[in-house]
Amino acid sequence: MKTENEEKISGLPENAFHELKPGEEYKPIMSPDKQYREVNSWSVVWGLLMAILFSAAAAYLGLKVGQVFEAAIPIAIIAVGLSSATKRKNALGENVIIQSIGASSGVIVAGAIFTLPALYILQAKYPDISVDFFQVFLSSLLGGVLGILFLIPFRKYFVSEMHGKYPFPEATATTQVLVSGEKGGDQAKPLIFAGLVGGLYDFIIATFGAWSETFTSRVLPFGETLANKAKVLFSVNVGAAVLGLGYIVGLKYAAIICAGSALVWFIIIPLLPFLGDSFLESINPAPYLEHGKLALAGGIDAASPELIFTEMARHIGIGGIAMAGIIGIIRSWPIIKSAVGLASKELKGGGKDASKIDKRTQRDLPMKIISIGVIVALLVTFIFFYLGVMHNLFYAVIAILVVGIIAFLFTTVAANAIAIVGTNPVSGMTLMTLILASVIMVAVGLKGTTGMVAALIMGGVVCTALSMAGGFITDLKIGYWLGTTPAKQQSWKFVGTLVSAATVGGVMIILNETYGFTGDNALVAPQANAMAAVIDPLMSGTGAPWILYGIGALIALLLTFMKVPALAFALGMFIPFQLNIPLLIGGAVNWYVGSRSKDKALNTARVDKGTLLASGFIAGGALMGVVSATMRFAGVNLTLDGWADTHGSEILALFMYIGVIAYLIYASMKAKKDNNENEVRQD
Repeated sequence: MKTENEEKISGLPENAFHELKPGEEYKPIMSPDKQYREVNSWSVVWGLLMAILFSAAAAYLGLKVGQVFEAAIPIAIIAVGLSSATKRKNALGENVIIQSIGASSGVIVAGAIFTLPALYILQAKYPDISVDFFQVFLSSLLGGVLGILFLIPFRKYFVSEMHGKYPFPEATATTQVLVSGEKGGDQAKPLIFAGLVGGLYDFIIATFGAWSETFTSRVLPFGETLANKAKVLFSVNVGAAVLGLGYIVGLKYAAIICAGSALVWFIIIPLLPFLGDSFLESINPAPYLEHGKLALAGGIDAASPELIFTEMARHIGIGGIAMAGIIGIIRSWPIIKSAVGLASKELKGGGKDASKIDKRTQRDLPMKIISIGVIVALLVTFIFFYLGVMHNLFYAVIAILVVGIIAFLFTTVAANAIAIVGTNPVSGMTLMTLILASVIMVAVGLKGTTGMVAALIMGGVVCTALSMAGGFITDLKIGYWLGTTPAKQQSWKFVGTLVSAATVGGVMIILNETYGFTGDNALVAPQANAMAAVIDPLMSGTGAPWILYGIGALIALLLTFMKVPALAFALGMFIPFQLNIPLLIGGAVNWYVGSRSKDKALNTARVDKGTLLASGFIAGGALMGVVSATMRFAGVNLTLDGWADTHGSEILALFMYIGVIAYLIYASMKAKKDNNENEVRQD
């Protein structure tokens, strides 16, 4: 096989984002017939450093505001900057490995902070609950390892067989960063400039609060009354990064997601108060118990639309995601069966070893290694449950069966969600896992505080596994587009997971000691608070809101019958409204710039230019999110407190948002096709 020469990168192939015609083949930038620098001391050391740094930053920001930023994009930017500063040539393969190892941070953090801080929250109420470093570390590590192992057999289906059918917004943005960095010169300017615009815009919001991050209908005449009395509220996140995400997602999926949001916020939430507190308490008693800020103790009429969504309506979305997941599992069964069959065949000595496949870009880790790895990981997890959590053999057996089955089956759902919208509904699936785990463990006799700890540790393992599956499919799609070796990405992902899990365990203990998760000025940890609020009553004998879950499940079944993507719709019901509307706006911009001309090639050029700019928005917003988080961690608070929460701040936010939308449209429309090469000229 040939080795690399000095190559000139001209950009992704024309068919990178489109479905392939019969007989058409996708040829990545890095030729499958050549060897490239990928794994070496440079890429591994920098990847591990990124994993440590971004694990700490993401953990702090996630526990502070409930949002975990996508680490892959800022890491890709740093990797490109390092290779440029040191004048490393043909560093694309190395940069993919740096990004892949480092991106373990974000997914491990998401898996850990959505569940495990609930142990500290419950500890304040039940002092006999103990939390230590190894509980956090092992649940994160084992969940991450299982997520990698369960996903690898599905790589070919998601990244190759479904080529062009899924938008992969996060992977698209990261790939554009890596390609533009490798191209250098004028071709990278649109991405860099859009990154500066989007990054500065989002940095001003996050750091100074110069204008509100969310515009709501409360600022309009009668808007406050409409929200308080009729429970009708419109809201939109005005961030540039979320707008860019919507552009890449496209109008089709964005419209379906927003339809789910509209059903919940404009129909279900306004109707719920008419059912009365007695009926609502009978179908979901938990919010009416004393859970501090999460309580509906004041009655449904006194609750804000946001609280009704969190405590009642969101459960419908969880039911929808669960049923869409089950439907997805049924539809994916041939893929699952094929992957299991291949593993079985290889273990018996038959089938073609993945490491001996001719094309470098199609080589996965051998299924024999994957199968043995799954068995070992499940065995170690079982020992952890038995010796470190439950101290009961029967309970540990039940726990490992629940965790293994749910994590494996929902792996495809997590990957599918990331492929469609770039957002992993991991907290919704984890909440369903916690509920199922609690019901099952209570049924077999495990209750009280021991049951709470067991259910949360089980949830932590599953949450991290699903988070890893969703994040890793992004890495593998990037590698597919660029032409790296999948087996190398897969091997070194385990190392990134180990380092990230250790970092997260230490950071979480430090943050608990410094800020705490309960009391005044505590870290918000919204997902963990929600998990604690659900676990406590379940383990204390209070029932789950099965009727609400059932409504969501019926909606998903009806949508499937009508051939509407149920998972996208259910995501809309679960994700807060203000984060869904920007997807629709971004998708509408995509449609607009791609339909203004009768010249199809010109429309394509404009859409591609917009994709580059949208990627810049996402990249700039993510990178500046790290900077802002670091400043907060250092105790630097520059927020204009007297202004940030005013109506004037929201009105200014609307005008600034219109400005950034106008820039995206104007700059995209300036793209021109090159009549000779039919390529975009980035004027």
